[in-house]
Amino acid sequence: MINLTIDGIQVTVPKGSTILQAAAQAGIRIPTLCWHPDQAVKANCRICVCEVEGNRLLQAACSTPVTEGMVVKSKTPKVIEARTMILELILSNHPQDCLNCIRNQNCELQDLAAEYFIRDNPFEYKTRGYELDRSTPSIVRDQNKCVLCRRCIDACSVTQSVYALGLENRGVSSMVVPTMGEPLIESPCVMCGQCIHACPVGAIYENEQIDELLAAIADPDKVVVTQIAPAVRVALGEEIGMATGELPMEVFVSGLRQVGFDYVLHTNFTADLTIIEEGNELLKRLKEGGTLPMFTSCSPGWINFCETFYPDLLDHLSTCKSPQQMFGALVKTYWAEKMNIDPSKIYSVSIMPCTAKKFEASRPEMCDSGYRDVDLVLTTREIGRLFRMSGIDFSKLAPSQFDPWMGQYTGAAVIFGATGGVMEAALRTVYEVVTEQELKDVNFTAVRGMEGIKEAEVDLNGTVVKVAVAHGLSNARKLMDQVRAGQCDYHFIEIMACPGGCIGGGGQPITKANAKRAERIEAIYVEDEKTPIRKSHENPEIKTIYDEFLHEPLGHKSHELLHTHYHPKNKKYL
Repeated sequence: MINLTIDGIQVTVPKGSTILQAAAQAGIRIPTLCWHPDQAVKANCRICVCEVEGNRLLQAACSTPVTEGMVVKSKTPKVIEARTMILELILSNHPQDCLNCIRNQNCELQDLAAEYFIRDNPFEYKTRGYELDRSTPSIVRDQNKCVLCRRCIDACSVTQSVYALGLENRGVSSMVVPTMGEPLIESPCVMCGQCIHACPVGAIYENEQIDELLAAIADPDKVVVTQIAPAVRVALGEEIGMATGELPMEVFVSGLRQVGFDYVLHTNFTADLTIIEEGNELLKRLKEGGTLPMFTSCSPGWINFCETFYPDLLDHLSTCKSPQQMFGALVKTYWAEKMNIDPSKIYSVSIMPCTAKKFEASRPEMCDSGYRDVDLVLTTREIGRLFRMSGIDFSKLAPSQFDPWMGQYTGAAVIFGATGGVMEAALRTVYEVVTEQELKDVNFTAVRGMEGIKEAEVDLNGTVVKVAVAHGLSNARKLMDQVRAGQCDYHFIEIMACPGGCIGGGGQPITKANAKRAERIEAIYVEDEKTPIRKSHENPEIKTIYDEFLHEPLGHKSHELLHTHYHPKNKKYL
């Protein structure tokens, strides 16, 4: 242990700790910009500089290790002057349009500028004049706002192992750019949106489509129908001033009706449906010698990753569409027929935790209903902005129920939002289908938690099925390399592109700490425990749709509407 003094406070911390960590233990806040709690130290912004007794130069708190007897001062006039000058230099090259920025009031640079009373900048303001990169359906890049913290590069390269972003040039000419300086769509980007969470400012953000929604709501010829993904509710409260998981689902439904949706349904219905189709697909592969291990196909960022980096393993992917796309296909066929609504009038909107879902909805394969399955995708952040803009007071809203036929769901569908949830939901159903015995304990805790790769075994009447779960694409890459090398004996692998699964999706409320993702996961499992039915095959509406419309899992109608295929990306830089 090391003893030191920070601003007159005695602190004892483990050897190897930094000044920043020691200050936090002492209850002293030192400002940061490039530092990120889940990333390697970069020490390139210098906002965190402090005076250290015996050193002539100011030291970066994020990278300077503590030493025995060290005396640190974090609030002297010299320190404040240095931090102020650094901020002024950054702002001299940063657009002064906070009111027009998507990160207004949720921007680390803006917060620091207010904290240090930046008023009259002595440095000449120079605009950079770069055009926005709107080449993808999911993500927009504004190079003019980049502060060169490099947190996005770390998220893309270390957390996700995609390497779609890098640093170009040196010194004052440095820029964060997509691979080879081409537009983002030409890079290996999988549109997972983890770079958005890493960015402290508005240099990277989702393709916002609230105006398109409002135009559809205002159109008398459109019937606007929405679906809500399971990870959205637990995080939405963070956007509207509530605690994580605090917003009741029935009140959320009322809020959506208030802003103008004609019908409110739930993606959880097709999450349950996915389990039936995917579970039967796994059993068929096990019985008939199909390609194993089978990979889940719910996460579009993961699908993009597989198409880009592992095109030789595409046969391992389940042919099931994601729950979003299954819902889109059914709302314009089965549901339209049940409700006696012309499918050409239905405007299908999904509310998702994921930026890659915007890309998925635009895929040419996703129109098996005869129409585009999903017309518009809004992220959790976008629906939160819409609620704030509409002035809805959730504390005064009376709860209301989902509309009929595609709104009923089970606890198995709820846990789709957490890493390991799809696997656990599948095992709850597959176990009972194979053994024809009731599963007494539905909690498969071995596949839960924030560990990067998890494994489990399940005995199905003498057949031992080995499963694995990975979240975050760097962990996915480890499993995929094993599969490619023929070095794993798993039967079923769940992969989610984002850390924590969908609860950490690129469209969720901005957070830069895995601790918040763990909090959301806990809220997911609490909801699962409270749900009356916890196995997908016991959902009454699922039984009805097979009786009346689909007839059987993996049948002709299911393959026509609920299954798809994927293609190699053939990126020229790989």
